[in-house]
Amino acid sequence: MGRSGARRGALSALPWVLLAGAPGIVAAMVLLWMADYGSGLRWSLTLGLVVCWILLAVALKSRLHRPLRTVANVLAALRQGDYSVRAAGAGTNNPLALTLHEVNELETLLRNQRLDAAEASGLLQHVLDAVDIAVFVFDEQRLLRLVNRAGEHLTGVSDAEAMGKSADELGLAETLTGHAPRTIERNDPIGTRRWQVRRSAIRMAGRRLTLIVLTDLSSALREEERETWRRLVRVLSHEINNSLTPIKSIAASIRTLVRRDPLPDDWSRDVERGLEIVSGRAEGLERFMSAYARLARLPPPNLVAVDLADCVHRVAKLETRMTVDVQDGSAVSVRADPDQLEQALLNLVRNAADAARQTGGGVTVRWRKVDGQVEIFIEDDGPGIAETENLFVPFYSTKPDGAGIGLVLSRHIAESHDGWLDLANRTDTHGARACLRLPVAANER
Repeated sequence: MGRSGARRGALSALPWVLLAGAPGIVAAMVLLWMADYGSGLRWSLTLGLVVCWILLAVALKSRLHRPLRTVANVLAALRQGDYSVRAAGAGTNNPLALTLHEVNELETLLRNQRLDAAEASGLLQHVLDAVDIAVFVFDEQRLLRLVNRAGEHLTGVSDAEAMGKSADELGLAETLTGHAPRTIERNDPIGTRRWQVRRSAIRMAGRRLTLIVLTDLSSALREEERETWRRLVRVLSHEINNSLTPIKSIAASIRTLVRRDPLPDDWSRDVERGLEIVSGRAEGLERFMSAYARLARLPPPNLVAVDLADCVHRVAKLETRMTVDVQDGSAVSVRADPDQLEQALLNLVRNAADAARQTGGGVTVRWRKVDGQVEIFIEDDGPGIAETENLFVPFYSTKPDGAGIGLVLSRHIAESHDGWLDLANRTDTHGARACLRLPVAANER
């Protein structure tokens, strides 16, 4: 209620205040004029009673309407957004004081809400300016109503200049049409970049607005491409080194053998056996690498029946730093890709040998057939696994020269063969045990 409204309310209340005192005045007049007084005294007393009646009514009206006028002024200030006005005389000792108290509490609540809204709006603006995602808000006439700093960089127009411009003028018309999310290309001073467009409808101050969010995909795609190449190079380097190390060792042994004078009687057989191992491993690596290079990932396995005993013995001979104890189990063929299976076993045996050499222990490979599958165990007498939760994290390794690839690749090979790989510390003694489970060939189930 404004001042004019309060004044009208005050005037309209005066007759009611007068009416409240009218019965007493009428009774006094009747008694006065029925008494045996002179006419002059009667008129004097009558005039005095009427004047006192009017003065008291006006005073009562003023006392009644002053707090109401205060309430009206405070509410008018709140309506206009002025939260600095407070009502005096607030308390709880009477209804009017309690009303003033509640009005002051309402003013405090609205002031705090306004401060919270201002802080939230400022925080939102800072967040929008900090992110590298371009944000635009257009109204129903396709005029810009909000833009963040990334959006300014995208359009090349400052906030003050861009505000109120149309989407066509800013070169963003295509973002307001078509399906979303989708990917578009834009030319800017940096070059041609790909952007993901997201669009949604929002409401602000009762108006329907369109929110446009543009995310630069080019830098993320380039970084992902670089990371993919780095991982690919590390994987290939790891697998090449795993095969070249035993080849180099066997070649050195053959060279030492043929330089002996006189040559041993069985030198030709040893040379032939060593060359067979080198040739077989080189051919397997060549096939593995060619498929990997074509697809930039582990190729799908070419599943055939593989004699497990022959595969395990070949892998054991490739570990030249120590003698791997192969405990032959039951004769069984597994359904696997021979090159990939050999690669997975080689990784596990080499890891076991690395651990066993730290304590001077050994490595044992054994297997058993269980429910249409075969479990291959590679056990070492090393110090055990210190951080089991990071075993299959790509590129994580506790070895100074480790690449963190072998276990990840071995598990990938196992899963692509419908099997699984597990690695844990041994419970019977110190060391670790790797368990590779694979399905047996169909003719042996």
